[in-house]
Amino acid sequence: MVDSIDGGAVDALGGERLDWRFKAVPASADGMSVADVRAAPIPLDAFGTPLLTLDAGALDHNIAAMAAWTRDAGVDLAPHGKTTMAPALWRRQLDAGAWGVTLANLPQLRVARAFGVRRLMLANALADPAGLAWIGAQLDADPEFAFLSWADSVRTVELMDEALRAARASRPVDVCVELGGPHGRTGARTGAEARAVADAVRRAPTLRLAGAGGYEGAFAHDASAESRAAVDAYLRRVADLHRNLDYETDEPVVTAGGSAYFDQVVEVLGPLPGRTVLRSGAYVIHDDGFYRGISPFARGAGASRTRLRSAMHGWARVVSRPEPALALLDAGKRDVPYDEGMPEPQLVRGKGAAPVAGARVTAVNDQHGFLRDASAEVGDVVRLGLSHPCTALDKWTLIPVVDDADAERPRVVDLVRTWF
Repeated sequence: MVDSIDGGAVDALGGERLDWRFKAVPASADGMSVADVRAAPIPLDAFGTPLLTLDAGALDHNIAAMAAWTRDAGVDLAPHGKTTMAPALWRRQLDAGAWGVTLANLPQLRVARAFGVRRLMLANALADPAGLAWIGAQLDADPEFAFLSWADSVRTVELMDEALRAARASRPVDVCVELGGPHGRTGARTGAEARAVADAVRRAPTLRLAGAGGYEGAFAHDASAESRAAVDAYLRRVADLHRNLDYETDEPVVTAGGSAYFDQVVEVLGPLPGRTVLRSGAYVIHDDGFYRGISPFARGAGASRTRLRSAMHGWARVVSRPEPALALLDAGKRDVPYDEGMPEPQLVRGKGAAPVAGARVTAVNDQHGFLRDASAEVGDVVRLGLSHPCTALDKWTLIPVVDDADAERPRVVDLVRTWF
């Protein structure tokens, strides 16, 4: 059996030397390797601020919980790798049973292939001739490499075919027809348009019609009855399209499913013929904000033990108290996410949750956070709950992993490398 990722390439990351290139690394660790930290963990308080950490126990729990849930549901999972862009975490997801990895653009695909990921889905259209030539060469060079791209227009199909012909690619590229909807994101707006795209794929000798799908998260952003109904209506349209396409493969894919409505995807698309593939990605990190409230597991899908845990925390130091009710933290937009809600003060290191009970972060600048109504003094370190992993990890190229973020004195037991 061929490995789903090059384990040797991932293992080699343990040799990464720590120094000034990584803003998370303290000067005291310069010259050490990631493997050295694994062998002799470092107290978290030896690291400076601002800082983003991952929690080892939460990562283990989330990966196992989603793997078990999808297995029990009888569907496959190709987690969206853009959330972490961390091959070490992709390996753990694949080892837990993931069918493949989903990515969003050409640079991300190149990272995945550098680490030997064997099955990739591009949840986007690839119309770049140079990128298509590269994909064609990857397919021709590696018979075990499987790749599925998306298309939502006849013009996209024409460009793909032209570029692959020019590159003299010999293996056809599998294509998934993307269905969208009014006011959505990408995707053919009607079933008729989607079927025209499918017909164009079937006519192109360099392509093979292999699936249908889209993204339900473009049509809702909360867990209200109205939003869930909109998601169901969209998914039924995807199901109708899938039933009516004449595929060129024996096991076509039907795919949808971010991290907010994957339970509905399973209900609507799970019974269809072929292979139902979820693309949920944020679950591996989860959060203390948007996904905490909207995750299907938080809404009752699965047993209570399935409930996900936030694996990420920010750590920021109070550097100024210019007003009685205002403290300035040394973490801002360059360090923590803010697009799906402000960071949430959770505790002061060494003092517990009491100093930040009722406190809130009201704004962030490039390098500062505005913490109000906290009993925190200059020099205190505040742990922050964060919302939206997709805009958290991209700010850090090397992320410390702690043994337990709730411990009185957490230890850094690993470091995760990202490529954004």
